[in-house]
Amino acid sequence: MTALDPRVKKNMGELCRVLAETNDRELLEAFFSCLLTPAETADIAARWALVKTLREGLPQREIARLLGLSLCKITRGSRELKKPGSAFQRILAILDNLDPEGGPENSPPGPLHPNHNNRQNKPGKGNPKIGSPEAYK
Repeated sequence: MTALDPRVKKNMGELCRVLAETNDRELLEAFFSCLLTPAETADIAARWALVKTLREGLPQREIARLLGLSLCKITRGSRELKKPGSAFQRILAILDNLDPEGGPENSPPGPLHPNHNNRQNKPGKGNPKIGSPEAYK
């Protein structure tokens, strides 16, 4: 398949729906270990490290040196992170609300958390579950 193949969107959507319903971290780790080659796993891990490192404010050349990534990938990641309400920001907000073991933390919510002061909860609907799509609308 190529990036323009309509099956790519269909299969990625299906995969994302399944992953969103999975609450078993060990199953997900085993799944990705089966699905991806070691090189693909390393590439995804490096891109995730890039997103977290960009948020820390390190200069792009320093990130390139630390992670062994091209400036092109770093610039792309930086642009995506700066977009208001970007998927990177929303996923990082979920990360901020996890403890090291993967459960919700008892610390104050991050800036994109639905209970944070800059968010308005819909009256009568209660607070959405952390990590749910409703929490980041």
